[in-house]
This record gives sequence, structure tokens and C-alpha cells, in this order.
Amino acid sequence: METSSWDSIDRLVGWLDGASTLPAGEERLLRLLKLTEEVGEVGQAVIGATGQNPRKGVTHGWEDVQAELCDVVVSALVALRTLTPDARTVFEDRLARIEARSLAVHQEG
Repeated sequence: METSSWDSIDRLVGWLDGASTLPAGEERLLRLLKLTEEVGEVGQAVIGATGQNPRKGVTHGWEDVQAELCDVVVSALVALRTLTPDARTVFEDRLARIEARSLAVHQEG
């Protein structure tokens, strides 16, 4: 049986909900804040991949950056699914609008 990414997100949200001891509103806010943590880890990996910290040198590879970007995406989808059970439709509608808007600008130029 093939599992969709959204099925995985639903299972992760269910697992997080089951493990939470916080009120729903607090849990929602913390899942949104999780994005900030994950974006920071992307920045850390980029700095490490480019060796921009002279004290540390090269500490990461671009594969680490890719992994951290995936963590950002998963955290964002979990946060979105936490806000609405219709996360898939909300995301797909938004993506379609962004794509249409972006391609329209490209075709005008």
C-alpha cells in the first residue's frame, strides 16, 4: 500500500497530539515556533557548508542543508495541518496561486 506524504503528516500530527500535555492553543503556537528553530538549523548548515565561521571551518555538507530544508518543509506542513484538517487543500490551492502568479509575471516580461 502506497503512503502519501499527507498520510505521513497526519500520522505525525496524531503522534504529536497524543504526546502533548499542553493546551491545544499552546501546542499550536509551539508548532509554529518550531519553524523558526528549523530555519535556524538551515542557516547553521549553510554557514557550516561554506566554512564561514573561521573558528569552526567547514562543519557541514550541502547534503546537511538539504536535510535541514526537508525538516523545515515537514515542520511547516505539520504546523499547517495543526491549524486545519484541510491542510492538503489549503496548501495545494496556495501553491496553484503562487505558480499562476509567478508564471504570469514571467510571461508578461
